Amino acid sequence: MLDLGTTFLQSVERRPDALAVVDGQTRFTYAQWLTRIRAVAGGLAQLGLKRNDHLVVAMQNRWEMATLHWACQFLGVIVTPLNWRAKGDEIDYCVLDAEARAIVFEPASAEAVAQSEACANLPRIAALGAAGGTLSFDSLLSATPLSDCLARAEDWSLMLYTSGTTGKPKGVPRRHRAERAAALAQVAQYRYRIGEVSLGVMPMYHTMGVRSLLASALVDGAIVCLPRFDTAATLRLIAAERITNLFLVPTLYHDLLADPAFAQTDIRSVRTLGFAGAPMADALLQRLEAAFQPQLFVNHYGSSEVYTFSIDQDAPRKPGSAGRAGYSARIRVVQLDVDGAKRGPTDCVAPGEEGQIIADLAGDEAFEGYWKRPDADAKALRAGWYFTGDTGYMDADGDLFVTGRVDDMIISGGENISPVDIESVLSFHPAVDEVAVAGLPDPRWGQKVVAFIKTKAQVDAAGLDDYCRQSALPNYKRPREYVFVKAVPKSPVGKILRRKLIAGEFERI
Repeated sequence: MLDLGTTFLQSVERRPDALAVVDGQTRFTYAQWLTRIRAVAGGLAQLGLKRNDHLVVAMQNRWEMATLHWACQFLGVIVTPLNWRAKGDEIDYCVLDAEARAIVFEPASAEAVAQSEACANLPRIAALGAAGGTLSFDSLLSATPLSDCLARAEDWSLMLYTSGTTGKPKGVPRRHRAERAAALAQVAQYRYRIGEVSLGVMPMYHTMGVRSLLASALVDGAIVCLPRFDTAATLRLIAAERITNLFLVPTLYHDLLADPAFAQTDIRSVRTLGFAGAPMADALLQRLEAAFQPQLFVNHYGSSEVYTFSIDQDAPRKPGSAGRAGYSARIRVVQLDVDGAKRGPTDCVAPGEEGQIIADLAGDEAFEGYWKRPDADAKALRAGWYFTGDTGYMDADGDLFVTGRVDDMIISGGENISPVDIESVLSFHPAVDEVAVAGLPDPRWGQKVVAFIKTKAQVDAAGLDDYCRQSALPNYKRPREYVFVKAVPKSPVGKILRRKLIAGEFERI
């Protein structure tokens, strides 16, 4: 299999004059971009970075960020992107854990880099005039260009850090061949066409953002950078750049539809909608289908560790379904661990029975284990399978439904209750804007089901309770308490942070 640097050269050789990247007023063809990528790779080499070294990058989605990613693929350096919102101690942890050789940052992350003791001893490459650098990104552009692609398919390409919702973030190193397989799967599963125009708004420190970048190059397409999500800017870019596909988390779709300018925006160029990162409420799914009328509406279920677990290319057909195994994947649902006993990949559950979702590590897109974390490997890797920590079930047709996290499962009065089922029902109430469900301690039941509601119209707890009673929701799953909040706490990529709800880290109305 080709390495990623050579993969980029394919696009340059096929269509050198095709538009490759857009960032505000900056527009590069593939030939123009290659010149800058080679220069940046040469500049990193002059700094002493070589194959298998880690380059930490804390930047928003910009052409400079995308250029650094590709430069590392040519040089054989492991690009290690961090959330640009990370604090100084978080950067410290990742820089030391990755044994980074340099860091690149911009004004949005400059203060955190300055607070990081570990960064004080590294070359600090400042982009966009950020303070505190030992050299500038522009100086890399004037370096002697790298003449050859030094990486190979078996080399490490990338290391993402997981969100760390239950502890310190874990590094997920991935090889060129796995990254290329993931990008090819993206092309196939989303039916990309030559010259696809993708909105690059999902952060490049996240699995969705990285794969959008790579898949775009595979089809000689253009990636339109948006440094941070903003509904007005997104709508403007869809119309101006004729965006053909959107790959977002549900929260961003929700915000997009809520923008008053949406109805006046020309969105006819958008052929494909894709979502990942969190379940999409059935009501939002239906609203998007009506608004965009896409040719393809994809529910993509995956992770940093294994890019694709399953795909449903017609999400409205069966709301909530994550479809079936992706083109490079094998998946199963096995019994949940109980009483300290770990279940294996052959302990499968019956159709309709909830269990833990696992994926075959022999799949082309899979990682091989966490970075310096044998404890995490022991928990997640068993007999050649990756235990995702997600719960779900297969229906009678063989379609997968993801119901939540093992750690999110509510056990009330001896019953296992998935928050997702309840959230789906409440999302259809006309007064509910957003909803999250969690289990709070209860002296009688062990845990009680509590619904946290952000409203868009007047409603009270009694009204919501009546709504649930009249729905198909079983009585034992009905919330015992409703809490009205100003906002549902979420991660930067839109995942509900139930731990914050349980800990009381929210604002009541």
